[in-house]
Amino acid sequence: MVCGLGGWALLKQRDAAARSSTTLSLPSPERVEREMALDFQTENLESSSDEFKEKVSTVPPSKELARAVHKPSLLPLSGEEMPDIDRMAELFSVEGNKLPIVETIRYSSSVSWLKGRPAWIADYASHYHTSRHFIARSLNGKPDYLSQNVSIGSRFNVLRPDRQIQFHLVADLSRCKMALFYYDLGSDERVWLKTYPISVGKADAETGLDSVTPEGSYKLGGKVGIYKVGSTGYLQGQKAEMVRHFGTRWLPFAEELQEGGLSVKGLGISGLPWVEDSATGLLVEDLSMLKQYASNGCIWMSQKDIEELFAIVITRPCFVSVVKDFHQAELPGKEKR
Repeated sequence: MVCGLGGWALLKQRDAAARSSTTLSLPSPERVEREMALDFQTENLESSSDEFKEKVSTVPPSKELARAVHKPSLLPLSGEEMPDIDRMAELFSVEGNKLPIVETIRYSSSVSWLKGRPAWIADYASHYHTSRHFIARSLNGKPDYLSQNVSIGSRFNVLRPDRQIQFHLVADLSRCKMALFYYDLGSDERVWLKTYPISVGKADAETGLDSVTPEGSYKLGGKVGIYKVGSTGYLQGQKAEMVRHFGTRWLPFAEELQEGGLSVKGLGISGLPWVEDSATGLLVEDLSMLKQYASNGCIWMSQKDIEELFAIVITRPCFVSVVKDFHQAELPGKEKR
């Protein structure tokens, strides 16, 4: 598992005390350059869910796959637990209550905004700035981000084009949890969408850091990755199977937003590493690593959670605040429940 090695090496140059500030600010730029040059070159990067057809195993690993992980004495600044929020039904479901940032539309191959040929799901995704993964989940009524079979009149949700929205993530290192918010710039309202369990960077005795995941404010880059079993690339100059290091999805940090920020090349949010199950010989995600201090700086999520997050955030600006305690994060707007 080499995720974040470049960032970890750079972190060793940073004074641990200088990273203990209590308040972090996230800007609200109207335009975000979502670019990042990663330190690997992928050979079989899947760029669309149409091509990503192979189903992959998500069975829990056997006990032999569990790793001994040191959990640092990183204590929350407050005794309050991070609320467990889940409003995904209001985001994806075409029935019942919906969040104000989505609308339900009916599929038609003939649309006013496309001339000369029938409209496909990819065209709807482009027109509404909503990922095909998002549309597929809404269309299928379940966490299926691959199937995009539609007929005239099929209903699905899209992000409303008349709403200028950003997504914000708050990663709490002390609780190994991460909150997802949307922020509507027009109404200046912020809504908590979901709380996810995560894994973060391991402790580093040399620097005295409780976690090598760097605290700070970041924006996500556009060089995202979708992987399946067999997808290979180059990591640290060596050919590797990508799911063993990144799971099925990769969302890179583009840059640190604070003045004098450190390079975060090689750091980001990914799935849990996959390992061979000793009983079956199949590659499976190593769920024993969830909610642990185990990575080399990256934030890890379960497959179901990283694929959900990926579907939501990849077409709109997304910012990440990494803090010891979620109360430290300073987010834009007024929170609306």
